[in-house]
Amino acid sequence: MARLANPAELPTPIGHSPAFHDMLAHVSQAAPLNRPVLVIGERGTGKELVAGRLALLSPRWSAPFIKLNCAALPDALLDSELFGHEAGSFTGAQRRRPGRFELADKGTIFLDEIATASASVQEKLLRVIEYGSFERVGGSDTLQVDVRVVAATNVHLPDLAANGKFRADLLDRLAFDVVTVPPLRARRDDIPLLADHFATRMTSELGRDFFPGFTDRALDTLIRHDWPGNVRELRNAVERSVYRMAGSEKKLGTIILDPFASTHAPARQSAPGPATPMPEGAPVGGFETATRAYEARLLQGALESCRFNQAEAARQLGLSYYQFRHHLRVHGMLGEPRKAAAG
Repeated sequence: MARLANPAELPTPIGHSPAFHDMLAHVSQAAPLNRPVLVIGERGTGKELVAGRLALLSPRWSAPFIKLNCAALPDALLDSELFGHEAGSFTGAQRRRPGRFELADKGTIFLDEIATASASVQEKLLRVIEYGSFERVGGSDTLQVDVRVVAATNVHLPDLAANGKFRADLLDRLAFDVVTVPPLRARRDDIPLLADHFATRMTSELGRDFFPGFTDRALDTLIRHDWPGNVRELRNAVERSVYRMAGSEKKLGTIILDPFASTHAPARQSAPGPATPMPEGAPVGGFETATRAYEARLLQGALESCRFNQAEAARQLGLSYYQFRHHLRVHGMLGEPRKAAAG
């Protein structure tokens, strides 16, 4: 869940690399249109900033900009939060409450983690995008709104739609245009600029007079790191390193990438051995069951050997990040780490 916001209050995306400029040009082209836009990208790439820029550069720039993370609420509460509810519609609903779509009327609504919305919520989203109409939970009156929808996800929605896990007709409406936010490893030229921005901001927060800059070794560390968590991970690493500086006069020379690194840290789990070979003859439970179990073991083994870093696990298996995330979702492994299914 997130607050009502004015897009003009959002931070400006920072960067000067070709990949970043191409993305911003795409945003500028799509912003004036009164059509849905789907923003896709890995975690930590800044999809919310892109959504805010789409709203800021649109004719709706002075109207409400409403944000909601669809993964933050269970299905019943998400329905109520999006579309509102009538008094008495469920336990605790003591009065009528407008939903996010009502609050966003004439403006823009940003729906993050759209892939997590249930089938029933997806159906209502399709209707409100298509016709601008909906009913509050527990109500019978049809309400009309004029809202532009910007949605975001870090999973490959066409794969989910092909497997019946996301409505294909809703995807068709959301994907009038798709803006892809490049990962940080595709815009390494922006790392020094972003790092200096985060370091200066942290220096001010700490009440220090100025940030003396990075040593060449520190900048090289930042530029060479793969950043599976993208800009969010970079910000954390820079801010952590700045606050741990021994003094504020010498340049920052040590980048603390892993806050868990310590000679006294608990022992790491050992990597699993080779995957158990499939038995000869007819597989137990049939071919499909045995194949799914084998896939689950491969996914779990890669996750454990890479300390549950999904980007590294994907590379280990020769998959793209989005392909790997798709297979995790298919096997129900996107939540807490769990043991692979037995063969």
